[in-house]
Amino acid sequence: MDAETFKKVFLPYHQKLYRIAYRIVQDTANAEDIVQETFIKLWNKKDELEQIENTEGFAIIIVRNTCLDYLRKAKNDYHTSYDTEIPESSSLSKQLEIQDDAAYVKDLINKLPDQQRQVIMMKHWDGYTDEEIENITGISSGNIRVILSRARKTIREQYSKIEQR
Repeated sequence: MDAETFKKVFLPYHQKLYRIAYRIVQDTANAEDIVQETFIKLWNKKDELEQIENTEGFAIIIVRNTCLDYLRKAKNDYHTSYDTEIPESSSLSKQLEIQDDAAYVKDLINKLPDQQRQVIMMKHWDGYTDEEIENITGISSGNIRVILSRARKTIREQYSKIEQR
C-alpha cells in the first residue's frame, strides 16, 4: 500500500479512533498520542493491509490494544505506597506487621491470573467503576463481578493460610 492509498483509507478514521482512545484513557493528550502510535503501527504493516477486508475494524482493534498497553504501562509505572498511616503511638513491631501484611497481599495479587489481576487492580487500586472496566477490557459487567469475586476469594484463602501459621 502506498502513502496516498494509506491516507485515503485510514485518515478518515482519525476522529473515531481518537474518540475510542479518549473514552478508554480519559486524557486528551494521551489519546492523541495513542492514535498517532496506531497510525505508525498501521503504516508499519502497510504491506499486509491490502489483504484486510475491514480496515476500520482492524484500526479500531489496534487503537484498543494500544490503549490497553498504555494502561498496563501506566499501572506498572504507578507505584502505590503500601505504607499505611499509622499513629505514632503504635509500636514499631505493629507498624512492621502491617507493612508485611500489605506486601504479602500485593504479592498475592501479583500471583493471580492475568485477567483477575488486571480487573482487581483496576477496581481497587485505580478506582475504575465496573462500567469503565467493561469499556476498557471488553469484559461484560457480569463477568467482571465474577472475576472480582474469584480474585477476592483466592486472596482471602491464601491470606488465611498464612494467618493460620
